[in-house]
Amino acid sequence: MKSGSPARGTSRGASAADSKLKASNGGDTNGAAATPLRFGPLADYVGYALRRAQMSSVTGFLDAMKEVDLRPTQFAVLTLINENPGVRQNDICAALGLQKANFVPLLNELQRRGLAVRKEGVADRRSSALHLTPAGMTLLRRALELHTEWERRILARLGTRGRDQLLVLLNKLL
Repeated sequence: MKSGSPARGTSRGASAADSKLKASNGGDTNGAAATPLRFGPLADYVGYALRRAQMSSVTGFLDAMKEVDLRPTQFAVLTLINENPGVRQNDICAALGLQKANFVPLLNELQRRGLAVRKEGVADRRSSALHLTPAGMTLLRRALELHTEWERRILARLGTRGRDQLLVLLNKLL
């Protein structure tokens, strides 16, 4: 297939995906009419669609969390600490697929903001037990409310059945 040729396949999903890709291709055109790009096989690639959906999801999440100033990984870490008081850093890193070198600055920021604390008390003195502060619990409660609203907007687009199907399919990839 030549580069720049129309997306292969004639399925409804491919043409809808191709239309979405063309519609999202807006940018600075210096006043000229935007020429729709042909995405060729990209419209049929699961990985490409996942990446675009992930970018859209993160943008929506950040917008929803403006009030509490949380990024997705910070939200996940606060949630895990809340659900597992005294959890070790290594356990959170393993659960979320984070490198410890990346986790330490994230945790330092949560501590700086007064949302989480490291405490001694685990068997391995080289590792700290993590806990939310009262301010962290309050912020997380609000973040969960905001997240519920954001999830409702996603549900409105997917429907309950579509949401459930998507979760099943995504979990097959993990």
